[in-house]
Amino acid sequence: MPKNDSISMSVIRRLPRYYRFLSELSDQGVDKISSTKLAQIMNVTASQVRQDLNCFGGFGQQGYGYSVSGLRDEIKRILGLNNRYRAVLIGAGNFGSAIAKYLDFERLGFTLVACFDRDEQKIGEQLGELTVRDAESLESFCEEEHIDAAILCVPRTSVEGVLDRLYASGVRSFWNFSHYDISTRYPDAVVENVHLSDSLMTLCYRMNNSNQE
Repeated sequence: MPKNDSISMSVIRRLPRYYRFLSELSDQGVDKISSTKLAQIMNVTASQVRQDLNCFGGFGQQGYGYSVSGLRDEIKRILGLNNRYRAVLIGAGNFGSAIAKYLDFERLGFTLVACFDRDEQKIGEQLGELTVRDAESLESFCEEEHIDAAILCVPRTSVEGVLDRLYASGVRSFWNFSHYDISTRYPDAVVENVHLSDSLMTLCYRMNNSNQE
């Protein structure tokens, strides 16, 4: 199997889609699937499917295809979804609150253990099973609870100070909704940036071009 750093991000970003589609097929009682059929579902070529999976060892059988449940479990292992990384959420506004209440972290490889905010009106509120904590206790909590990752749902103008405090507390991985370039400040951090506005503008572009003759 190749070293992880030799696998392109385009392949890695397709893995969650493989996992999602294979989980749906398994729930439907499908036992096996060919690379051609899987490619149709993924909207890629069969060659691309084989190349992607060969990056991690293949998993297919000549003349049989892929075991749906077996391949799903292998991708789950590759993604590390059983790790239960301990995460904190920073920012209990509307967006942060929605993430805390409705996202199934346990299924996605994480355990959300706390939420922090500096707004006195939000401190003490319930977000699902969590109580919003005062951001003043952020460093001590992260150090004592051995936090692996932070979810940043704070404005770009506020994130730098929070980021420095998290980094100083040993947190090196971030799911970043703030539009702040964390990697420039901390090149060794593991960062997944989420730009909802970029996605919506991409939809706008595609709609605009689909209407052109």
